[in-house]
Amino acid sequence: MSFNYNDLMRTSRLLKRIAIPVAGLALACAVWIGVSILLLPSVKPLSNPRTSLVITVKDWNRKDHPFVLGPRNRNWTPISAVPPSLRKAVIAAEDANFYTHEGVDYEAIREAIKADLKKGKFVRGGSTITQQVAKNVFLSREKTISRKVKEFVLARRLDDVLTKSRILELYLNAVELGPMIYGVGHASRYYFGKTPSELTVRESAFLVSMLPGPKVYDPYRKLDRVMRRSDRILRRMFAARMITEEEYKGALAEVPNIAGLERKVEKTMESSPPEEKPPVTLPEGGPVVIEPGGGEAPVAAPLEGREDPP
Repeated sequence: MSFNYNDLMRTSRLLKRIAIPVAGLALACAVWIGVSILLLPSVKPLSNPRTSLVITVKDWNRKDHPFVLGPRNRNWTPISAVPPSLRKAVIAAEDANFYTHEGVDYEAIREAIKADLKKGKFVRGGSTITQQVAKNVFLSREKTISRKVKEFVLARRLDDVLTKSRILELYLNAVELGPMIYGVGHASRYYFGKTPSELTVRESAFLVSMLPGPKVYDPYRKLDRVMRRSDRILRRMFAARMITEEEYKGALAEVPNIAGLERKVEKTMESSPPEEKPPVTLPEGGPVVIEPGGGEAPVAAPLEGREDPP
C-alpha cells in the first residue's frame, strides 16, 4: 500500500473541521452547566423545621399542582411521629447506606450502571434519598445530564447543611404514594385510616413498597405485586437486624386491611381531589419558602454552617 500524502492531509483537515465545532459545543455545555450550578438556590432554609415551602407535584394526568411541604400542610408528619418500622423500611428499600454516604452513593451508582449495561436498558437508578429530596424540592423530572449534575450538587449541599433526620423527614413528607397522595401522613390515613405512628411493621413495608411508583405498585389493581415487594422489604429488614424474628414472622402473617377502599383510587382519578390552598402562589423559578413568621423568603441565601448527622 503506497503512502498518499494528499489523502492524509484531506483526512486531517476533515477531522479538524469536525473537532472544532464538537469542542465548541462541549465547552458551551460545560459553561451552561457551570452557570446553572452557580445559580442553584440555597438549601439553608430547609434546615429550619418550622419552615414550609410550596413546591410543584403532578397528578396522574401529568398536571402540575402546588403542594405545601412543611408544618402548614395538615398532613405534615414530623420525624418524631414516624414509627421506627417505617423509617427502617425506607432505608432498607431505598438507600441502605443513607447514614454513611455524603448525599451521593457512588458505589450504588456503579452497581446501577453495571445492572443497566447487563440488561441493556435502564433498570436501576442509584439515586439516594438525599438526591430524591433535591429533585422533589428544587428540580424538574426531566431526564437530562444537566438536571442530574444539579441533583448531585444539591444532594451534597443538603448533606452538608441538614441532619440525616431532617433529610429523611423531608423525603417522607414529599414522596408520592397514590393519585395526589403525597407524604406518609396522607398515605397512612388514605389507605389505613390511621396516623403514621399507628402503622404496623407490615403496613410500613406495604407503604414503602409503593415508592418505585404507585402506578406500577397500585394495591387496588396489583395487590399481589405490592405484597411480594413488601415481603422482600421485610426480608431485608430482618437480614439487616432492623426487626426481630418475632416481628418478621408476625408481619409476614399480616394482610393489610384495605377493604372498602377498592374504588378510592378510581374515584380520585375521575375527579381532581380538593387541593390544599397554599398561602402563596408557586413561582416559575422554583420553590417559595414560607418563613415561620408568615412572610415569604426567596431561597437564595449563601450556604453556611453545618449540622452533624445523628
